[in-house]
Amino acid sequence: MATFDWQGCYQALLDELNTDGQERWSTLLTQQLRRRFEDNPHGDIARWMGALAQLPEVPDARSRLDTPAITLGTETTLSDSQQKQLESGLRGLMPWRKGPFDFFGTYIDTEWRSDWKWDRVAPYLSDLTGRRILDVGCGSGYHCWRMLGEGAGRVIGIDPGLLFLFQFLSIKKYVKDAPVDLLPVRMEDLPGKLESFDTTFSMGVLYHRRSPLDHLLELKDTLRRGGELVLETLVVDGPEGFSLMPEDRYGQMRNVWFLPSCDTLLRWLDRTGFRDARVVDVTETTIEEQRQTDWMRFNSLADFLDPDDPGKTVEGYPGPKRATVIASKP
Repeated sequence: MATFDWQGCYQALLDELNTDGQERWSTLLTQQLRRRFEDNPHGDIARWMGALAQLPEVPDARSRLDTPAITLGTETTLSDSQQKQLESGLRGLMPWRKGPFDFFGTYIDTEWRSDWKWDRVAPYLSDLTGRRILDVGCGSGYHCWRMLGEGAGRVIGIDPGLLFLFQFLSIKKYVKDAPVDLLPVRMEDLPGKLESFDTTFSMGVLYHRRSPLDHLLELKDTLRRGGELVLETLVVDGPEGFSLMPEDRYGQMRNVWFLPSCDTLLRWLDRTGFRDARVVDVTETTIEEQRQTDWMRFNSLADFLDPDDPGKTVEGYPGPKRATVIASKP
């Protein structure tokens, strides 16, 4: 059975880490990747590799990373056979949750309109030109590509979901030399006290953590002094000090632990040593932003809300509302 060539996939990044004085991370990451892909490989890897192999070669592929859909194009037109190969391969990587993407005219309408989130966040970011960026919980890497499109010098995304990795590789197949990588690891798999990123994003992660304060401390450890944190998470209305802890599920999600009020979130950031924290956006998630599509055919937000009161989840909690906070490390 074919095995995933993780060394070929990540050797350039490992070499870069060694050159940049991050030998500790390079050694640890090599061990983690070997365990992930050799010692206990996921049962679907062969299928995902097969889907990736179906994608046609397009020698003159070009990309647009500053548009709502990450767009791949070519000066020539793909043949009917190539278009069929392309769609078959991409559908072999379903479900597509974060996007959208446009592969040479094949539009992937993902479950989430991740471009809407980017449009809410982008106006408040420091200039990303040349910055070294970490994207925690990056999914398929949609926002990583948008960061590169804004001029980032180096982007590393982390997300343990292996399907997300193969979706990411379907884009990188056509943008081979882009300084963007997706690591299939968890936040706690990173070495402590990295202190090497100019900007760290954590969007849609905090409420999945049993200890939100520990997550904030981990995020701070990734940043150099003066670095910027971009944090997006579910929130609820309430005074400072208030947070909602669901009894079991929230919007049918099992692993939701704490939904703070905005003032509580700011207090958490202050207590964990961040400075100049400010809420830049609060937006209710709608069924227009998160929904079932032909590329994600499972249940989505409409199925997780109370049919008689869409302002509440099926469990009776306040419906999903997300806040974005930007803070700095002193």
